[in-house]
Amino acid sequence: MLYGQTEPAAAARNSGSGASGSPWGTLFRDFRPKPRRSAHATPVPLPRPRPAEAPASPADEPADGKQAPAEAVKPAEQAAPASAPQPSACRLALTEAIAIAPSIPDIHGAGGCGGTDLVRLEAVVLPDKHRVTVKPAAILRCPMASAIADWVRTDVAQLATSLGSIVTDLDNFDSFECRGRNRVVGAPLSEHGRANALDVRSFKLANGRSISLTDRTVARELRESVLHSVCARFSTVLGPGSDWYHEDHIHLDLMARHNDYKICQWNVWDPLPPTAPLLPAARPDDAPQREAAKSDAAKSEAAKSGAASSSAVPERDAESPTRKPPAKKRK
Repeated sequence: MLYGQTEPAAAARNSGSGASGSPWGTLFRDFRPKPRRSAHATPVPLPRPRPAEAPASPADEPADGKQAPAEAVKPAEQAAPASAPQPSACRLALTEAIAIAPSIPDIHGAGGCGGTDLVRLEAVVLPDKHRVTVKPAAILRCPMASAIADWVRTDVAQLATSLGSIVTDLDNFDSFECRGRNRVVGAPLSEHGRANALDVRSFKLANGRSISLTDRTVARELRESVLHSVCARFSTVLGPGSDWYHEDHIHLDLMARHNDYKICQWNVWDPLPPTAPLLPAARPDDAPQREAAKSDAAKSEAAKSGAASSSAVPERDAESPTRKPPAKKRK
């Protein structure tokens, strides 16, 4: 049956009249594309050009990860380096004309040990350009190093001038050390652990003389002048007489306390006699008599008077009324 209808279907398809009467007309109909209207180009707005001073975007970077030549990158498009921390006002003021004190990195230890704005104080520069070497170099906070430099430049240099010389060395007994007070286990953190203290034993002069601040053979006036100078500049001063930890050096620090309270404990001892006396000196003849000697003299006089009175009593004779006469013998 299918092959029997092939010719009529073809005829209907060719004539175009059997589409509505035969079910095969729609299937074998010749579909031709309908003509469409021509498309007209519409103008599209483009983005404005990128400013020359704009930073480079990630899309502008090469896909292979290679950097563009240096001459192809504009200075404005180069990445700005990370900003370094600004130096403190103390660091700006502590120049090489005052002290040789290079900055060192911050220290952050356990229990609050360490500090910021640290320097290594190697030498103090006097106003006449002479250098006072700190032996060994001291690790301190900048304010403490600045206070030490000002003390040496002003007070210690003037003291050396009065002795007919100039100061050349400063003996650093201890500076930064992460420890408790007086090295006692479990004690509160020392100012040495905060890089805020310096222990000084002596300073040396250009003529070779060494001035020990705790030496009793050094003139008392000289040690007292140092005492007054450090107590006026530092918040804590500990020396001989404060405790037995500071009998051979002077502790200086800038510990902050309530109402700027300061501690100055340093007993300037008198010089020892050149020769210790073996026996007490003879008592002067014109010295008043001691009370103990008076009482001893009185006792001796009383004893002598009692002995004299007993020897002065006469023996009683036979006619004494208190003595019975001898009895007569009867014949």
